[in-house]
Amino acid sequence: QVQLVESGGGLVQPGGSLRLSCAASGSGFSIYYMAWYRQAPGKQRELVASITNSGNTNYADVVKGRFTISRDNAKNAVYLQMNSLESEDTAVYYCLLETVNRRTYWGQGTQDTVSS
Repeated sequence: QVQLVESGGGLVQPGGSLRLSCAASGSGFSIYYMAWYRQAPGKQRELVASITNSGNTNYADVVKGRFTISRDNAKNAVYLQMNSLESEDTAVYYCLLETVNRRTYWGQGTQDTVSS
């Protein structure tokens, strides 16, 4: 069984930055893909950024140039550096892990609020 623990969310003013972390624990799994999703009130969950085990990244158009996803394979961790935050970035952010066997796991979510 895989567990994901997220951290780093909080309240920030527009134009500010936040760094999210997600660490996976458990045994008997190999990571293929990790990603960050977000869900704003009244909206569907959407992909923010993803990274494969070979380092290939993908970003939603609305965050390109502002957010950076990275991972530490040795720690089974993924990070999301968010800069130039806007009120529209306010959401609950979720970490996703997909194993090489195509099983998926979700984190519990972390609230990020961008407000003055």
